[in-house]
Amino acid sequence: MSLDPATIRRIASLSRIRVEEDQVESLQHELNSILGWIEQLNEVNVDGIEPLTGGAQMAMRMRDDVVTDGGYPEQILSNAPDRNGEFFAVPKVVE
Repeated sequence: MSLDPATIRRIASLSRIRVEEDQVESLQHELNSILGWIEQLNEVNVDGIEPLTGGAQMAMRMRDDVVTDGGYPEQILSNAPDRNGEFFAVPKVVE
């Protein structure tokens, strides 16, 4: 696959990247080199090769989805400047 200058300008426009006219040829060469390298990778025979192990194959440990208050309201409210029972007290802001 080979990109022409019009396609380079279109890609730059869609990407919201300003490309000066004197940069189009250089960018065209670079993108064509990248696409050529990708085409080389597509030619590699990978039949029978297992994917590398990584984080994607690991099962995440799950915990029960339980709503709790943390179990220590006194510690949380100890820093409150004002409180009303087990709640933060704040000044009224809407009349």
